[in-house]
Amino acid sequence: MRSQRQGSKLLIIWDGASYHCSQAIKDYLESLNNGLNQEEWLITAYRFAPNAPQQNPVEDIWLQAKRLIREFYFFCHSFSVVKALFELSISSQIFDFPKIYEYGVFS
Repeated sequence: MRSQRQGSKLLIIWDGASYHCSQAIKDYLESLNNGLNQEEWLITAYRFAPNAPQQNPVEDIWLQAKRLIREFYFFCHSFSVVKALFELSISSQIFDFPKIYEYGVFS
């Protein structure tokens, strides 16, 4: 990673899924960020509040995508059609929800 994108940083935003907190993930992040100050970390994992989907801006993306699928349900004869509608929905929008700014990392 370091040689491919020298100086790049990555912010991962997670919900409270248990695998996001696994020891393997913690060990991997520690190996990448070992010896660095927090401002220098190559990867930062930021967790949303547990059991608070109303705070997670990704939920708004899901809602918009599901709304499009519901509007065109009569075309949804297979999973590939549902998938195509979902991809159309998320690829053709700019997501700028107010709740995304509740987390200072986006300010």
